[in-house]
Amino acid sequence: MPSSILIVDDEKNMRFVIGRALSSAGHDVREAASGEDALKAFEEAIPDLIILDQRMPGMGGLATLTEIKKEHPDLPVIMLTAHGNVESAVQAMKAGATEYLTKPFDVAELKLTVARALKVGNLVRQVDYLRGELERDYDTSGIVGESRLMKDVLETVSRVAASDANVMVYGESGTGKELIARALHEQSNRSRNPFIQLSCAALPETLLESELFGYEKGAFTGAADSKPGRFELADSGTLFLDEIGDISLTVQVKLLRVLEQMSFERLGGSKTLSVDIRLIGATNRDLPSMVKEGEFREDLFYRLNVIPITLPPLRERRGDIKLLAQHFLSRFSTDKELSAESQKLLDDYHWPGNVRELQNTIERATILSRGKIIGPDDLPAEIRQGISLSSDAIRLPAEGVALEKVERELITQALERTGGNRTKAAELLGISRHTLLYRIEKYGLDQ
Repeated sequence: MPSSILIVDDEKNMRFVIGRALSSAGHDVREAASGEDALKAFEEAIPDLIILDQRMPGMGGLATLTEIKKEHPDLPVIMLTAHGNVESAVQAMKAGATEYLTKPFDVAELKLTVARALKVGNLVRQVDYLRGELERDYDTSGIVGESRLMKDVLETVSRVAASDANVMVYGESGTGKELIARALHEQSNRSRNPFIQLSCAALPETLLESELFGYEKGAFTGAADSKPGRFELADSGTLFLDEIGDISLTVQVKLLRVLEQMSFERLGGSKTLSVDIRLIGATNRDLPSMVKEGEFREDLFYRLNVIPITLPPLRERRGDIKLLAQHFLSRFSTDKELSAESQKLLDDYHWPGNVRELQNTIERATILSRGKIIGPDDLPAEIRQGISLSSDAIRLPAEGVALEKVERELITQALERTGGNRTKAAELLGISRHTLLYRIEKYGLDQ
């Protein structure tokens, strides 16, 4: 599709030369003989690019540029300036011009400058579009949940987003901690600046340090070039550290220093770098207990835990399961629906993987189902065969039952179903691996 270009110049011959050159290059060219005419042309259609002469009778080029930028700040403008008038070129760029050309110029230079300016305009539009998508996805109005627990979470997010206070987001895997972190960023005054994230659990200590603080060339074997760390990249924005409870005590000390002083040095470097960031941490671990056990620094905990937000597991917000299922179904398919029996299976399932597991389940079902109705056979076996949690599925015997006996049996079944994989068994039971190991030892199931 050809780009539309508006040429604004009081000299008819200049408009003709420029128009002919750009028309031959496939552009759709319009003309205006003055700044006033240019503003009137905007009432009919907004061009993709403006070529604007700086010196014109009446409304000059700079005045015209100022008026255009008030309503269309991202519209690319090429300013035509007199030869050798550097001061005029600087004024034009400060006023918002994308490029400038000094008269006289040749056609090749004109076409190259136009191509650059149009590229900048396209990139700006793409960034604006993507930013709009992010704001739509991560604004709290887009987070699905009508349960009281989720409403409390979203209310907290809305209240604290505008502050620069550090936030700790707690919750099991798959509850949406990253989504909340992004919502906090998008609603903050830092929303136009970077949102940088890092998963701390996935990296060994030495690599985690280099990712956080960056490094200088030659800092260690394989450091062929200097590299900025996540703190530098997040300057003026938000740094989201996922699974922050998994970092070592050594890294905790260095992280505390940065949060206290907002400065650090790259690995192998001596220059102190200052940053302005908001830190959001997330973990599925019990940090207060880790502090008591000496696994997490108390001073760092209080530095991070200024605003704690706890996300409830999906099994504690069962009223949202149907809403979420329909939300994901509309995302992955336009013509499929869940049968009543399938929806009941989803409602009764315990969801150890929380919202993420539900999303994956719906996506899988839309792909595998052959008809428009997603039936029970289209759902994973663990959901079809899972223990129902509805009130009429689990009944207390009249003679009563020892709770430890039930717990022991459930743990045994979970271990059998997962082939002895304790991490997966813990997920099936909706408890932490540490808690499962404790109960396995308590009931002598490791023998």
